[in-house]
Order: sequence, then C-alpha cells, then structure tokens
Amino acid sequence: MTTAPPTTDPSPGAGSAPKPESSLTVVVAFLANLLVAVAKTVAAFLTGSASMVAESAHSWADTGNEVFLFVADKRGVKQRDADHPLGYGKETYVWSMFAAFGLFTVGAVVSIQHGISQLGAAEEAEDYLVNYVVLAVAFVLEGVSFTQALRQARGSARERQLPTLRFVLRSSNSTLRAVFAEDAAALVGLVIAFLGILLHQLTGSAVYDAVGSILVGVLLGVVALVLVDRNRRFLVGESPSDELESTVLARLLARPEIDRVTYLHTEFVGPGRLYLVAAVDMRGDDTEEHVAVALRRVERELEQHDAVEEAVLTLATPDEPSLQPRR
Repeated sequence: MTTAPPTTDPSPGAGSAPKPESSLTVVVAFLANLLVAVAKTVAAFLTGSASMVAESAHSWADTGNEVFLFVADKRGVKQRDADHPLGYGKETYVWSMFAAFGLFTVGAVVSIQHGISQLGAAEEAEDYLVNYVVLAVAFVLEGVSFTQALRQARGSARERQLPTLRFVLRSSNSTLRAVFAEDAAALVGLVIAFLGILLHQLTGSAVYDAVGSILVGVLLGVVALVLVDRNRRFLVGESPSDELESTVLARLLARPEIDRVTYLHTEFVGPGRLYLVAAVDMRGDDTEEHVAVALRRVERELEQHDAVEEAVLTLATPDEPSLQPRR
C-alpha cells in the first residue's frame, strides 16, 4: 500500500466533490475586495499613507485573484473527455497557482517596495480620519467575505471531524483554501495598517507607516508561498492521507466480489477527485473471461461515486501479500 505525506484530506469525506458553495464564496470575496480596493485607493490618494498604499495593492491583488479562482472553480469541474481521460480537475490547481503568484508579485512586492521607499519620508498624512473610516469599512466587508469562507470551511471540517484550520491546510479544495487564506491575511493586514497609521499620527514619524506597509507585504508573501506550495503538491500528484487510503481499502474489501487487495494507489486529480488503481483477488474460480467482465463492472460501479474520477483494477498474483486497513 502506498504511503502518503500527512498533508491532504485525511478522511473519507475528503473525496466529496466541490460544492456550488465554493463559487458563492469566491463571488462574495470578489465583490468585497473590489469595493475595498476602490475605497483604499481613494484614501491612499487623499492621505499619502504608505500603509494605505500597501493595503490598496493588497486589495487589488485579491480582487484579481478572485477572477483566477472563479475560472479555476468552473474549469476544474468539466467532465473528462478523450483528450483528458482523468478530467480537468488539475486545472483548478493551475489557476489557483496563478492567483498565488499574483498575490505575491502585486500585493507583496508592491507593498514592500513602497514601504522601503517611504522609510525616509518625513511628511505626515493629510487626513487620518479618512484612513480610519476606510479601514473600518474594509474590516466589515472583509469580515463578511471571511465569514462566508469560514462557514464553508467549518461545515466541511465538521463532516471530516477535523479542526477547521487543519482541514483548510490539507483540503484538496484549492479555491476555498485561497479565499480563506486571503481574507484572513486581509483582516490581519488591516490591523497592521491601523497600527502603522496610528503610530504615525501619535509620533509624527512616517517610519511607522512605512514599516506597516513592509509588514503587510511580508504577510502577503508568506501567504502566497504557502498557497504556491500547496498547489504545487497537488499538481505533481499528491496522494491522499494514510487514513483516506485505508478507508478506500476497507470499502474495496467490503465488496462481495473482492476477496483481498494486494496493491492500492490513490492520487488526487482534482478537488475531491481520486484516481484509483488496485490489484485485487476476485472471489470464486470463474474463467478469465468472466473475471474480466466482473472487474470492468466493479470499476464502473466505483466510478459512480463522486470521489472517484477513474478506477483501474487488475488481478493480484497468489504470491502477493494482502493489504489490511489501518486501525
């Protein structure tokens, strides 16, 4: 039985296909980020705050990313065809990777670069009240978006009996993870920006504002690197966790036609979609022709499950050891 790194969905429920709720989460995030981006840009223009410039770049990056995530959500659920026998699920990770790179290049780089350029600035922002009002409005809008992502994540995590944060990090649903991470980073970034502007106002030194911009950029860079790494793992073919493979093995052995399993390989080919290969020993002493027909029938029945994109079964040889589910 193949082993898997402990970084994927660790329960049977991890195989469930993405729900339409993912698209709703992305749409809510897009609308919230668009409104916030416009407000922050106006505030940055009026006040000259480095932290607000960083937040503007952050929100515009998030807004563009939601477009990539929406495309990912739609293209990843296309039915497989002759050109794509394992479906289009991995397109989700490709477009999510674009979103993660966008967060890094636009959000992180611009924020850090602008913050560094403002470290020696001595002028004060013209109107702190504008910044505070915009940050408050942004916090409410980002909070609405984050609440939607959190609600979806909690529901899915509850089905898998996992802590929410652990589920988000391990989930094969890249769009949910991206929105959750971006919105969480946005809320933290708003707090950093508020502190930078407040210290600027209290001390008269623009250094605090500039440092706030740099910290926002560093935060975005860390989030982007985490998202890039998670998508990279799924693109190169990451296996589910040992717990999920053990569950798949148990379900195979529970079928009346299968006596034992000697080899099992499962691999994510999209959010909640598995490619399953197994060597099995069929019950009885049917002829080769009848066994082949039975194998094809079991494959088709397995593929009726939402979690299985394709199942391939072969016959085990008598000398191969049997696999047993983990307890």
